[in-house]
Amino acid sequence: MNYRTLGDSDVEVSEIGFGAWVVGSDWWGDRSEQQAVEMLQYAVEQGITYFDTGDVYGHGRSEELVGEALADYRDEVTVATKIGYDFYNNPQAGHGELPKELNREYLEEAFEKSLDRLDMDYVDLYLIHQPFGDVHGSWRAMEDFYDDGQIRAIGVSNFYPDRLVDLIATNDVVPALNQIETHPFYQRHDDAMVMDEYDVQHQSWAPFAEGQNDLFEHDVLTSIGEQYGKTAAQVVLRWLLEREVVAIPKSVHAERIEENFDVFDFELNEEDMTKIRELDGGESLFFDHRDPDMVERLTGMERDT
Repeated sequence: MNYRTLGDSDVEVSEIGFGAWVVGSDWWGDRSEQQAVEMLQYAVEQGITYFDTGDVYGHGRSEELVGEALADYRDEVTVATKIGYDFYNNPQAGHGELPKELNREYLEEAFEKSLDRLDMDYVDLYLIHQPFGDVHGSWRAMEDFYDDGQIRAIGVSNFYPDRLVDLIATNDVVPALNQIETHPFYQRHDDAMVMDEYDVQHQSWAPFAEGQNDLFEHDVLTSIGEQYGKTAAQVVLRWLLEREVVAIPKSVHAERIEENFDVFDFELNEEDMTKIRELDGGESLFFDHRDPDMVERLTGMERDT
């Protein structure tokens, strides 16, 4: 496994992490919570040391299960969680009624409750989940927790370049990481250039596009994989690695966790990279954070009509 150091911090993340948003949520299906704990521990045994969760996932239950699973590995793993609106339309985000807007007071309360659910004294990486509300007030609260050592690195999620640069220009600490939708059908090359300029680590959520556009059987990706004895999913992860993008695929199956880890023994050539570049559709397959209707949905806003 290879690792990347985040910004000016001493936090290292494995280039392949584990997205735990499904753990403890409705997406987990009829699997038991004990299975969730065992799956997370299995990921550690396979060499994955970076785990990503959030306060809205499963009403906070994802954080609790991540904390339980990783308790015996605390010194070996990097744990990231997030503060944000409950955009899955749950009545609560695990720590009280939804705020009218994200702000400093709400963040301070939410952070302490995330620590409680994780059963940890500190968080390795703490992110603002969505670029809405009083982002600057929230960021300054995060800077205070960072200075106090309760957070080892701070970052953001779903920030477009203009919002990211605004945050950098008007605050003291540069985000260590920006977690954004990135996959072969929405490649974010312009975003990557800005993040590289400011030394912000680019991280991909939904690296497999949640299977959209038939990604796992896509003829371009599978044909590339056949050259190396790899699957389309492994080609995608290798493509992200060669772009220096950290990926956090999720999985609920042991064999797929193993598959996601097995991407360090081959390299894509220039022709491969060009073929994948041509798949870029230039727009989200999920939601656009600049669409007013989507902003209303993500923030829970009720507009008078």
